[in-house]
Amino acid sequence: MTEQLHAPVMVAEVLDLLAKRGVVIDMTVGAGGHAAALLDAGVDEIVGVDRDPDALEAAAERLGAYGGRVRLIRARSSQIDLEAVGRRVDGVLFDLGVSSMQLDRPERGFSFRQDAPLDMRMAGESDDEPTAADLVNHLPERELADVLFRFGEERKSRQIAASIVRQRPITTTDQLAGIVVGAVGRRPGGPHPARRTFQALRIAVNRELEELTASLPHAAGLLGPGGRVVVISYHSLEDGIVKRAFRDDTSLRILTKKPLIASQRERADNPRARSAKLRAAERVAEAA
Repeated sequence: MTEQLHAPVMVAEVLDLLAKRGVVIDMTVGAGGHAAALLDAGVDEIVGVDRDPDALEAAAERLGAYGGRVRLIRARSSQIDLEAVGRRVDGVLFDLGVSSMQLDRPERGFSFRQDAPLDMRMAGESDDEPTAADLVNHLPERELADVLFRFGEERKSRQIAASIVRQRPITTTDQLAGIVVGAVGRRPGGPHPARRTFQALRIAVNRELEELTASLPHAAGLLGPGGRVVVISYHSLEDGIVKRAFRDDTSLRILTKKPLIASQRERADNPRARSAKLRAAERVAEAA
């Protein structure tokens, strides 16, 4: 069945920075939304990268009409080097975090709104890494609390971790969400209290921050002179890593002194855009 097409975030801003370039690597191609927009805006070729086989299947379907202008690679972004790409490129795009497609597939275990096995591995069942269920059932209470605090910025992390440990084993998203609600309560009309716990576990399972930290220097090294790297992040932990990486890389010139945010209209129409921040930098020409 054709994957439902979700609106990619901050497309206009991405096109302002990357349209009409030669080769652009989309390091988080997902279902291909940004890639399609870039190809329509005159980019010659897209190299789409994703660790998720379901995402690559959806991208192949969505981007099939572009023929040889698209090449898809299953890999982590930190694994992409000049050998994999074949040449220096004119742009690199990262759209971080979990995709709408992953959230909309209950069996993947990312969402606290739909009951499913507690998985959260972005690479899917072929990945032999621990699942979210492995973490909540086997981490010592203190380590679990640290994960929730560090990766979810959850101020009630110790309270939640203690409740989780008392009610092990935990196997489903609905069970975990209920435990969090029972531990901290729920404010009428407020955001779901489990959102930070789920974010923290997803980041830990997929080692997202380590992957981002390793990937950004790789991305800069793939750029030819004048090539641009564009990163859309969704929480302060990601944005801080991007900000520091751009600042500390002497081969890059920062294009966004402050991160760009989505327009008011886009934030109203697309909930995922509300927390999005975009940073961009450009590879400076090497000294002769």
